[in-house]
Amino acid sequence: MNDTVPGSKPALSKPDLVCPAGSLPALRAAIDHGADAVYMGWRDATNARNFAGLNFDEAQAAAGIAYAHDHGAKVLLALNTYAAPDNIALWRGAVDRAAAARVDALILADVALLRYASRTYPELRLHLSVQASATSHVAINFYHEQFGIQRAVLPRVLSLKQVEELIAHAKPEIEVFGFGSLCVMVEGRCHLSSYVTGEAPNRHGACSPAKAVRWTDTPDGVDSRLGGVLIDHYGPAEMAGYPTLCKGRFAVNDQTYYALEEPTSLNTIAILPELLRIGVAAIKIEGRQRSPAYVAQVTQIWREAIDACAADTGRYTPRPQWNAGLARIAEGSQHTLGAYHRPWK
Repeated sequence: MNDTVPGSKPALSKPDLVCPAGSLPALRAAIDHGADAVYMGWRDATNARNFAGLNFDEAQAAAGIAYAHDHGAKVLLALNTYAAPDNIALWRGAVDRAAAARVDALILADVALLRYASRTYPELRLHLSVQASATSHVAINFYHEQFGIQRAVLPRVLSLKQVEELIAHAKPEIEVFGFGSLCVMVEGRCHLSSYVTGEAPNRHGACSPAKAVRWTDTPDGVDSRLGGVLIDHYGPAEMAGYPTLCKGRFAVNDQTYYALEEPTSLNTIAILPELLRIGVAAIKIEGRQRSPAYVAQVTQIWREAIDACAADTGRYTPRPQWNAGLARIAEGSQHTLGAYHRPWK
């Protein structure tokens, strides 16, 4: 705990800013603009963002890790898909390569891989992926006791009060998402996209792969389709989000609306004081599929915000230019606090 002047409130710890690195240029952009850590993945099915043209081979990983360490930043490797039953050697090999590359931590979800990593490389720091969908301190402490995880990334389904309660009883550090795309939060288990496109998000890099997306102009707006299925129709003045099945509009009880999830981006910059107060160890920015320019802009804004909040939490107010900058790159140019803010609770 930080030393304090008698009678004063203890200083709040500044959380790590963890930023996406889908490529070597994105990794450098994140670090150059203030990331404390970046997270990346191998160029194969062990990575839940296995997009063509993105991610890292061994040579690029070595260059990225060297760059990060030279600038005082850490590299986390997301080995966050569930191993195929007929090819578990690929996933174990990915753990081996990560250990050889001297990453600062592995982000894992599959219990078999957690066991393999913890037993084979006991000195390697392990983080529990959001893909594991651990939403209670009991579950997180289980992973800590069995596999020695030192940090857990929370799924984006908990209210701020629930996160606070979890942190109070969890043994590992807790990382939360601060900005980026949302999903219906069955991470690692969602079958919606695979039902329509034939490609499971777990090992094909994304729900709604770009090759299955179609936009069609109509006399009264734009239709968006995924795998030939109409996902949404946007009027001329409506903001259009990327067509994922969970963010489509559905006819339910004679009403058509976003029944599962709205096409907006999570943005928690307004509740940074609360995140610091409850003891969040790291704030994660979603977007390994995004461009280096996106990474640079988001990282710079969040670096400024976290530093300003930590310096004077009581007087912290988000600057208008921060939200304006984030709005320009948010999904559908819209923000939400998601589950963090539940007015009915």
